[in-house]
Amino acid sequence: MKKTRATAIPDDIESLKQQLLEMQTLLQKSQRESLRHQQESERVQKESAHHQREAKRFQQLYNHALEQWQLALRKRFAASSEGHPGQGELFNEVEECLTPSAEEVAADETMTYIRKKSRRSSLSAELPREDVVHDIAGADKVCDDCGHDLHQMGEEVSEKLEFIPATVKVIRHIRPKYSCRCCEQQATRTTIKIAPSPASILPKSIATPTLLSQIITAKYQFGLPLYRQEALFKSFGIELHRQTMSRWLIRVSRQLTPLYQRLHALMLERPALWSDDTPVKVLDVDKVQCTMWVYGCGGDKSESLPNNTASPPNIVLYDYQDGRGGIHPNTFLAGYHGLLQVDGYAGYHGTDAMLAGCWAHARRKFIEAKAVQPKGKTGRADQALNLIQKLYGIEKSIRQLSIEDKRAARQAQSASIMEQLKAWLDKALHQVPPKNAIGKAIGYTLNQWDKLQVYLEHGAAAIDNNRAERAIKPFVIGRKNWLFSNSRSGAQASAMLYSLIETAKANNVPPGVYLTALFEQLPHLTDGESVDHLLPWAIRL
Repeated sequence: MKKTRATAIPDDIESLKQQLLEMQTLLQKSQRESLRHQQESERVQKESAHHQREAKRFQQLYNHALEQWQLALRKRFAASSEGHPGQGELFNEVEECLTPSAEEVAADETMTYIRKKSRRSSLSAELPREDVVHDIAGADKVCDDCGHDLHQMGEEVSEKLEFIPATVKVIRHIRPKYSCRCCEQQATRTTIKIAPSPASILPKSIATPTLLSQIITAKYQFGLPLYRQEALFKSFGIELHRQTMSRWLIRVSRQLTPLYQRLHALMLERPALWSDDTPVKVLDVDKVQCTMWVYGCGGDKSESLPNNTASPPNIVLYDYQDGRGGIHPNTFLAGYHGLLQVDGYAGYHGTDAMLAGCWAHARRKFIEAKAVQPKGKTGRADQALNLIQKLYGIEKSIRQLSIEDKRAARQAQSASIMEQLKAWLDKALHQVPPKNAIGKAIGYTLNQWDKLQVYLEHGAAAIDNNRAERAIKPFVIGRKNWLFSNSRSGAQASAMLYSLIETAKANNVPPGVYLTALFEQLPHLTDGESVDHLLPWAIRL
């Protein structure tokens, strides 16, 4: 093997130094080039990572904007129902929701429909009835074949509903005056006797209990503004201005204060309450947003308890305030230490009540997340909704149980589902972006979790706060018609009158009938006398 010749190394020191310096220069140059390439490579990597982050951020922004757009479309055009497939079913597993079986697929491919039969509206048996007999002529009551007399074998009855328009009349209160003719001729003073004026809810006005009841129920029960009622009365030939009716309502509401205060005191004695609020615009209040609060206890109507005893009266109270600060519920519920069913508003935290959350609000978030999922696809929102609907199914099955039995059933059936849902939420929290629809739904539910599980330990609590939302709905519907209140006194009068109407409805008392009886009996109330006999469930109608 031939050896290669080694590079000659100079013998003198100066040449050797020169060669070393050249080699050192080349090495430094090589190192600088290597460092420059390395820095350039790092810069490219940083720019690439930055571009990837920006692309991911813009993708998230796009997805968020797309979700908001889809939710806005759904809110404006889609049905407002919050139903979910499987609602009320106790044993619909998550896996069944995510992986349909072959039978389900085959069922989806089968084209079926249900023919809807027309159903005539039934007429209440309590309505008065007038019989009109349509009989055949006497000459026709013989047999055409044998000539013998016919006998009545039965009858056919058909009912039609007739509407009689409202009638208006003027009641003249005549009070004869009496004096002594002898005193008129001989005495210096003549005594005149006359019957006292009849007691009236609004003295020196033309308003009667029936007229006031009609105006109040038309506005606060059926949402008919005063300017429309003015036109309605004008069609009957009556000049009744809206300003006059407005003054009447304010004067009447002030006389109803003792009833409102008594209802308030009775409500604070109940073990479980619910509350909600909605904005209202008041023109003479220098606030961007005023608030109408609603508080109540009980259900939508009076029901019998499992032991056939009467349930406690249901109470619904409205409270107008100039703002939405937490001081307002704190003041209204001062001294109350029972259960309070609310939404996620933080203003209730200052009260002394034990707060129970609302599963309907949590479910609503997941329904919104499901709405923005790809069409026909299932995902995390379906898993959460399936578990939540199991909780609602249990509530449906124990609706008629007593408070103690409800608590026992929830501990036996709902508690395990809550644990399964909590574990799923904790795991999913780290798998989804926090700002998209499903991330917001998971975050909201976890933030409210302590309040959402309160109902498991208290049979008097409900699973959601829908009763409060139903109570505030009449005001929201009415607000769409008149849009605002002119004054603070008008808003407070509305709160007072809404309270009596909704409380009467909750106790199965027709509001118009109740208000008429109330306005007839209230003027006879003496100072210091209890108003308990005038409350909706106790008044003599």
